[in-house]
Amino acid sequence: MDAPWTREVMRMAQEARPTAGRKLRALLRRFGLSAKGSIAVAGVLLIAIVGILSSVAALSDGAISVERKEEQRQEQQTQGNNTQPSDEHQDAPREAETTSSNNTASVVHVDGAVVSPGVYAIEGSGKRVNDAVERAGGLLPDADTSALNLAAPLADGQKIHIPLIGEADSHPIETPTVDTESKDAGGSALVNINTASETELCELPGVGEATASAIIEERTQGGPFVSPEDIMRVSGIGEKKFAKLEGLICV
Repeated sequence: MDAPWTREVMRMAQEARPTAGRKLRALLRRFGLSAKGSIAVAGVLLIAIVGILSSVAALSDGAISVERKEEQRQEQQTQGNNTQPSDEHQDAPREAETTSSNNTASVVHVDGAVVSPGVYAIEGSGKRVNDAVERAGGLLPDADTSALNLAAPLADGQKIHIPLIGEADSHPIETPTVDTESKDAGGSALVNINTASETELCELPGVGEATASAIIEERTQGGPFVSPEDIMRVSGIGEKKFAKLEGLICV
């Protein structure tokens, strides 16, 4: 058997239904709508809402698609940038090898009658004595090049001496004679290293054709030897070899 409070609730609900219906019909009449018209309006509103939701969904999909394409494009650019440096690093050693193979330099000492005497690195192959002179600022007005071959090729470690006019006269070249001053202890004539031919130089102990040619080249390019010790300017003649030649040569 139902409780009294249950019957009371059902009674109140039955009384409220007509009241709600009356209120709804009054609202429809206020806006000039009938029950059928309200259903049509509801249908139109529902279709509009569905269309709006569909448009929003389409725009969202398009935005997501554009965003994904932009991300893909950025990823491709990033990958391209990451691979490019590796190619440059691979080409860098080849360029360095090419540059180093093409650059050759001769370090020479230029002194005497030039504007800026000193040691210079002359780059490039096939360079001449004149190139080293120009690198040292050029010749002074009183330079004497009569005994200097400016067209001679440069050699690494070479010394180029440019004498002043009259400098050779201040150090006269002695000609071997038969007096006691130009003979060694055994009575043989001393070899003048400033005037001796290649054959005469080859007669000295430890001097072959290559060394004799180097002696002639040094006195031609670097100027005459001022003292017997100057023969050590020649590559290959050190203190030990000069000790064997000291009593056999003169200037």
